[in-house]
Amino acid sequence: MSIVVFDPDSTEDVDFKDRMRHPATADPAGGMWLSDTEPSFIDADALRKGRLAKLRAWMREAGYGAVVLFDPYNQRYATGSRNMFGYFLRNSTRYFFIPTEGPIVLFEYPQSYHVSMVLDTIDEARPSKLVWSSVSGRDDETSGPFADEIAELLKAHGGGSMKLGLDRCGHLQALALEKRGCEVRDCQGEILAVRAVKTPEEVKCLQVSMAGAEAAVYAVREAIKPGVSENDLFAIMYHEVIRQGGEFIETRLLTSGQRTNPWFNEASGRKIRPGELLALDTDTIGCYGYYSDFSRTFRCGPGKPTDYQKSLYRMAHDQVQHNISIVRPGMAFREIAEKAWKIPDRFVDQRYTSVMHGVGMHGETPFIAHAMDYETYGRDGFVVPGMVVSVESYIGEKGGREGVKLEDEILVTETGTELLSRFPYEDDFLEKQV
Repeated sequence: MSIVVFDPDSTEDVDFKDRMRHPATADPAGGMWLSDTEPSFIDADALRKGRLAKLRAWMREAGYGAVVLFDPYNQRYATGSRNMFGYFLRNSTRYFFIPTEGPIVLFEYPQSYHVSMVLDTIDEARPSKLVWSSVSGRDDETSGPFADEIAELLKAHGGGSMKLGLDRCGHLQALALEKRGCEVRDCQGEILAVRAVKTPEEVKCLQVSMAGAEAAVYAVREAIKPGVSENDLFAIMYHEVIRQGGEFIETRLLTSGQRTNPWFNEASGRKIRPGELLALDTDTIGCYGYYSDFSRTFRCGPGKPTDYQKSLYRMAHDQVQHNISIVRPGMAFREIAEKAWKIPDRFVDQRYTSVMHGVGMHGETPFIAHAMDYETYGRDGFVVPGMVVSVESYIGEKGGREGVKLEDEILVTETGTELLSRFPYEDDFLEKQV
């Protein structure tokens, strides 16, 4: 069984034809964004087609007949389709068959085909063979029919190649595919490498996502006062993200006072007291599903920062600014790690986990580790134009009362870098000692 896009001029199925005349059919964004919060200057058609062309160019070069995508981020990258995003982050039962050449087939959650069939990147929709199979304990029953259908499509549209990429799926499904002659490969890392270099339309999405996140952080800054809770402020940030056309926040990294040290505590009901620091990380999925990732640290008034707070803040600021300044197109990841700002000894134990990391639809490739961590977390590669990275800093000593988190997002250009995050730093922390 398949569900295909119906001809709106056909006399058949009048009710369905009327449904397909929904305003989504005339929307250049393919019906995904029927609101006034999405910027009209982004060419959604070019966005989708540019990403799909990059993906298929890699598939041809790597000899894949097709890929099967379960990861909602990869599905969105390849087709522009989004459906119950959070649900399918944890429940891998919606999937796409994408051949190097030929029709793209969506295996969809029942009764929701219409959400994506307005997109010209999707040729056909069929019911998923895996819906509810895990929660019903039926994976062993459904893996065979799943593999039969995918193997049949691969034989028909794989151009003679039985090499099949899977970004993620259960081992029973992978084994069933292999039994049917498919040469199964884990392609998640390869797809992330494709996604690392952004198209011009993707850069526009990242810029708009950043503007929304900056508005949310400003709303938080304005609401900081004694007695307000971390959860109150996180709710303000989330509200503004949604109001600005964003979708969700991946983390709950907004903490105050001693909960800023060490980093990675999450927002709680703790109420902020005068003179305490408040630190946050945006981690926001914004415009067209693109990530915004910058961090700032503020102080709850009244009064001025202490000398110790200023010292922490200045070091974090110096780390971010120095590490931005060394980035050049063509530079090796390892060279960046070696030239990065030297963290004072007493702050090394609680250093942030990377010097910088890629940004796209979420935190992505590349991940540039500290020199001291390179053999454990690092990998070789080069910074190239079109990459977007967030430059990180956390300064807080082990056992210290507070810590400072700062971070900025930059685009690598042909000649250097461009700052995407424009939220200003706090003058009170950076003013010179008299």
